Amino acid sequence: MTRTLADWLQYIERIHPRSIDMGLDRIRVVAQSLGLGRPGRAVITVGGTNGKGSTVAFIESIARAAGWKVGAYTSPHLLSYNERVRIDGADASDDALIDAFEAIEAARGDTQLTYFEYGTLAALWLFERAGLDLAILEVGLGGRLDATNLIDADVAIITTVDLDHQDYLGDDREQIGAEKVGIARAWRPLVLGDDDPPSSVLGHAYRIGAPTWRISNDFFFKALPSSLDADGNSLPARWQWREIGKRLELPAPQLAAPVQLRNAAVAIAALRALKELPRPLPRQAYSEGIANARVGGRLQRIERDGVEIVVDVGHNPQAARALADWIRASPARGRVIAVYAALSDKDAVGVVEAIAPVVDRWHLAGLLEAGPRGGDVDALAARLSGTAAADGMRHAHVAQALQAARAEAKAGDRVLVFGSFHTAASALESLARD
Repeated sequence: MTRTLADWLQYIERIHPRSIDMGLDRIRVVAQSLGLGRPGRAVITVGGTNGKGSTVAFIESIARAAGWKVGAYTSPHLLSYNERVRIDGADASDDALIDAFEAIEAARGDTQLTYFEYGTLAALWLFERAGLDLAILEVGLGGRLDATNLIDADVAIITTVDLDHQDYLGDDREQIGAEKVGIARAWRPLVLGDDDPPSSVLGHAYRIGAPTWRISNDFFFKALPSSLDADGNSLPARWQWREIGKRLELPAPQLAAPVQLRNAAVAIAALRALKELPRPLPRQAYSEGIANARVGGRLQRIERDGVEIVVDVGHNPQAARALADWIRASPARGRVIAVYAALSDKDAVGVVEAIAPVVDRWHLAGLLEAGPRGGDVDALAARLSGTAAADGMRHAHVAQALQAARAEAKAGDRVLVFGSFHTAASALESLARD
């Protein structure tokens, strides 16, 4: 039977009775049947609560600026499944993904795979055939039992550890950290982007002999003061990355939030932690890579009729705090009007409380299109009872909420759309139709 990519995606969504079934036994069996080897000459695995996608983008951009052939596997996607698998900066084609799914289907026999396991195997299958210098794998959920942990990474990254997915990972940072640090390997570097990592992370790294590269301890970053040229014009913003014996002065990334300097610093540390470089990594590649890194849905800014619309995938309290920091650092001339829609298993109250001090008006939206984890707007408003957002205007869909927020906004106002990948995707699709 001939299947389109859409057919395959529908098929792999329904062949396993559970959408999440953590563990490596099933995927390992199918990987062996496929004869999978290493996805690249070097492998970096990126885990953590927030900042994974941006960190992947920085690593990918720097390595490609150095002339490396790079593959990046990320999730979830915003607008198209093809975004999840990139080779040399290009999304995988429908035909390539179909070939991979057909190979997996032929190899799996009676083994049931989840949607994410299918996707991970497809990426690994395509990467191995591409002859990559570097494969970058973004962890989907946790780390220890995530499908990406099938591969022994040369460098592992944990960007941050905070509360999210507590149903699967535990109720506090120590338990969550113990799951995330499972991507570390004995005697191979572990790069940590938290100033204060949980003791569970540090203890595990010590027990297995994984050398840690800790931000604000083994490597450092800071924004440099603004400067003027001879004519008094402002020069482009710059920042500094350093470790003992090495210092880089770099352009500010296009990814705008203050937290992106931290993500960029972690990306640089991971590349420098590689014991054997597939190819040389000249100093200029760091500058070019940082300046050119892009990732959709992270403070993605679009202007319409003098109103700045900002779309962000932030969906937990830590991400909301980072959003609030950015708003304070880059205040709007007018009001901040928020459009918020969240999945039912997220800490909506914690998110709203983190960002409410910098929001003037609220519009809430449902996410019925997100399936079982979605919900209608009345359920979201009930969860938010007692918060600043509870009395916000209610809309069935994100597109309707965005339309209402834009109708209310005046020139100089900022409309902030956030809460999940589904929220961001709906907003971007709506804006694309304008």
